[in-house]
Amino acid sequence: MPVKKPAKKAAPKKAPVKAKPAKAAPAKKPAPAKAKKPAPKKAAPAKDATRVYHVAKRADGKWAVKYAGGEKAIKLFDTKVEAEAYTKKMAENQGGVMLTHASKGKSKGKIQ
Repeated sequence: MPVKKPAKKAAPKKAPVKAKPAKAAPAKKPAPAKAKKPAPKKAAPAKDATRVYHVAKRADGKWAVKYAGGEKAIKLFDTKVEAEAYTKKMAENQGGVMLTHASKGKSKGKIQ
């Protein structure tokens, strides 16, 4: 007698896939108004103000390049010529001027 194979069960029918409606972009909420703090007042430089670099001899014999009003030297040099060359180039790049102080003699301490 032939053996009967059990009948395959039919796969359940799947419901057709419906396209999901595109989500609308959420409405942008206006940013809450922030209290504006007044900007701190800074001393505005005068239009004709320039940067002033000083070349002066130190007590140890080295030549120092300083920014006007600065305490620390920007750079130290062994000779006046080196210091002036460096300062002149820096003053040109920064839109400033160079002042050289006398090292000795009659005009010691005066700006040349």
